[in-house]
Amino acid sequence: MNKNDDAFDVSIDDAFDFLSQEYAELFDGSDATAFQHPLWLDSLYRRLAPSVAAKPLVIVVRNRATGALAAVLPLLRVRRGPMRTIEFADLRVSDYLAPVCTAKTFADLLQDEDACLKLRQLVRPFDLLRIPKLLDARMPIESLLAASRRASMNTNAYATVLTSPFEQWQANALGRSYQKELAKKWRQIQKKGALTFSCCDDSTSIREAMEVMKKFRGPRFEAQGDGDLLQRPEYFDFYSDVALRGLGSFVRLYAMKMDGDVIATVLGLHQRDSLLVVMTGFDIAGYKSQSIGALMFERVARDCIERGDQVLDFTIGDEPYKMAFGAQPTPMSSVTQAGSAAGSIALFALNQAPWIKQAAKRVADFRLPPIRTSTGAR
Repeated sequence: MNKNDDAFDVSIDDAFDFLSQEYAELFDGSDATAFQHPLWLDSLYRRLAPSVAAKPLVIVVRNRATGALAAVLPLLRVRRGPMRTIEFADLRVSDYLAPVCTAKTFADLLQDEDACLKLRQLVRPFDLLRIPKLLDARMPIESLLAASRRASMNTNAYATVLTSPFEQWQANALGRSYQKELAKKWRQIQKKGALTFSCCDDSTSIREAMEVMKKFRGPRFEAQGDGDLLQRPEYFDFYSDVALRGLGSFVRLYAMKMDGDVIATVLGLHQRDSLLVVMTGFDIAGYKSQSIGALMFERVARDCIERGDQVLDFTIGDEPYKMAFGAQPTPMSSVTQAGSAAGSIALFALNQAPWIKQAAKRVADFRLPPIRTSTGAR
């Protein structure tokens, strides 16, 4: 490895402005994902993190010669019972986590041993460091943090490649029998009344769609036993804030209506030529036999193709419907590292059988929130 020990300066800037011009330019040229977008992280740090008692830990890397922003590592300090954890800026709302820089800059940073050592010192102290939801290995964050080798999350992300015209994608992705089935569902639902589909284009329609999405999701996920984040005021506030501020650019909120009433919603983030599905809500009670979710996703795909998008990303979760839309799986991985004896014990327990995990949590009062592995259940 070619060493370059004076290329970068590394520091903590917990008041970092994610809406600044320099961060916007860094993000636009980076290999980061939509979940590191300026609006997303600004809302997460300013609104969501304080409400759940998470403290910012924003690692900033600058070019030593010019002072230009080279990379940002958006982290959080989160207290989980007696455990001090370092986590990515996620809080269960993000699907993909990545340093904000190019793969080339990341490789250069790894060659600066002094900068890497400084960065590892800045994230301490911690008992446990947890960075799940890593999409690929172009930027090996485990090497940057001197952590253990990344491990499989035993779940996948799914995305379907879009082609124009819509009918061609439909034929390639859905298959003839599924096309016929959905066509039948369309005929059924259209007999029920005046059906419309649109992308929300003002604050009133966004607020209406978000409220209806919350209403649809509550009973559904309460019945599944894992609850729904949207029922919590701080999370509803976060998603609504992002939707309103990202209107017309970063965010698309689709709504399907029957006789003027919203019956299905899809919230997505747009980045370059891709739409990433973040959250959905469907009137399952009223339209289950019409496969309302599948019909909604088919309309979203059509809209994306008409806008020139090339990818519809269903994000994390192994739900069968994704492959029915031609989506292909991408494995996800995670990085964990113990920083103390207590962290080593917790990490050992988390890697063992489920009953050992639960015993460890009870004894230590160690509460880790579930890692989001499903768009629908978010």
